[in-house]
Amino acid sequence: MSFSGKYQLESQENFEAFMKAIGLPDELIQKGKDIKSVSEIEETGDNFKVTVTTGTKVLVNSFVIGQESEIETITGDKVKTVVRRDGNKLRVSLKGIESVTELVDGNTIVNTMTLGGIVYKRTSKRL
Repeated sequence: MSFSGKYQLESQENFEAFMKAIGLPDELIQKGKDIKSVSEIEETGDNFKVTVTTGTKVLVNSFVIGQESEIETITGDKVKTVVRRDGNKLRVSLKGIESVTELVDGNTIVNTMTLGGIVYKRTSKRL
């Protein structure tokens, strides 16, 4: 299955606790918690371009599976890392955060980010 497509955030769990743990200021947490972000994924072979639009903030990351890439995190930090593909899952480690993005079916993506004991889960549906 291809990840390519546009997905809108449908639900999230542990948003506030996770954002506090990574150091996001309270006013940004409050502003961001009700915004339904849209993720657009372009997959061409092992090349990916991921554009996440949350309100007025647009985050764009491009990477090649298995090759070191510079990824911008949700806090704006740029981190060199390697994204690995494991079947229908993309796995990456960013500054202590383990992120797994899973294509559950043709229309649903679940992104789980873990920092210490805090698990932040986002479910997005294809538009």
